[in-house]
Amino acid sequence: MSKKETVYVSAGRKPQWTRGLVNPPVERASTVVFDSVEQMKHAVANKSKQVLYYGRRGTTTNFAFCDAMAEIEGGAGCYVYPSGTAAITTAMLAFLKSGDHVLMVDNAYEPTRAFCQNVLKGFNIDVTYYDPLIGAGIEALIQENTKIVFLESPGSLTMEVQDVPAIAEVAHKHNCVVMLDNTWGAGVNFKPFDYGVDVSVQAATKYIVGHSDVMLGTATANEKHWPVLREKSYTLGMCASPDDLYLAMRGIRTLGVRLQQHQESALKIARWLESREEVETILHPAFSSCPGHEMFTRDFTGSNGLFSFVLSKGNQAGITAMLDGMSHFKMGYSWGGFESLILAVNSVQSMRTVTTWPYEHALIRLHVGLENVDDLIADLSAGFDRLNAAL
Repeated sequence: MSKKETVYVSAGRKPQWTRGLVNPPVERASTVVFDSVEQMKHAVANKSKQVLYYGRRGTTTNFAFCDAMAEIEGGAGCYVYPSGTAAITTAMLAFLKSGDHVLMVDNAYEPTRAFCQNVLKGFNIDVTYYDPLIGAGIEALIQENTKIVFLESPGSLTMEVQDVPAIAEVAHKHNCVVMLDNTWGAGVNFKPFDYGVDVSVQAATKYIVGHSDVMLGTATANEKHWPVLREKSYTLGMCASPDDLYLAMRGIRTLGVRLQQHQESALKIARWLESREEVETILHPAFSSCPGHEMFTRDFTGSNGLFSFVLSKGNQAGITAMLDGMSHFKMGYSWGGFESLILAVNSVQSMRTVTTWPYEHALIRLHVGLENVDDLIADLSAGFDRLNAAL
């Protein structure tokens, strides 16, 4: 079996997709035409088996990318969506019906929570939020109608690492579908299907694409759940542009080296932040101060550029002064690209239902990009100077 670095280069490059080229070409199509009734019948009978049938089912560009994602994550099949949020919402709808119950992790990505509150409730689907550190204790929350246990590990804002195998074992005892937002792990640093996950969802907009220029989502499923995910996603009209898939495939080729550099720079900055009197705690899964750190060291093979820290002091004027003057860390609601980003959150508690946020001051989330790490540290240092001057 090839090493992971080789897989990133070779995945999705079957001869039927590349046709002698290094990269699978961009193949655009809405309508697929047939020269005979026999050809059309063959396409209809094999439409779920990567045979050209209709544009929404995919072209060879789509087939190649989905093959690559399934190989990287280890699933039986991958479906693509026009955004990470679309991947999350469609994957959930694929397995839910009116009267069902969902267990949702309390540190969930904000659009995931909004979907639960604003859409699922309207479908008579109940949602119960749970502590991300609950582990096997989640059994006490499972109801007769619980259909999905949804995890996000680490949380993309507060970074708690969940005990995925413990939760999955309990969930499967009760015939629940275990669904994970695996965007932080990128299908690289955490192998979901080795730990009991049934459906792994990613905002491929982030590290898979890696260049902040494509909106894309993926959901990869194990053999048991792949047919339902595939057919329900198709029925709900989901598809993605072949041009975007081409760019995402190109992103995969450098995924290993990008993640390694993101990880190295982020760890250096996090260690520097530990020494700053403006910082109360570091929320990086590789640090013992991060909730669930022991699960990270047990289950993950690496980290990336995204982590948070909590300020030990500050007010809105000070935080504004800190952020307004940044040269390299720009403010933005995404991450995973080559550029560094910074985001301040004053109201973490308002995003939670059943857990208490223990810190008084603002949380700062960083995405450490591919700039020179000394330049990034200098940028943060100057930001702390502005913070202190404003207090």
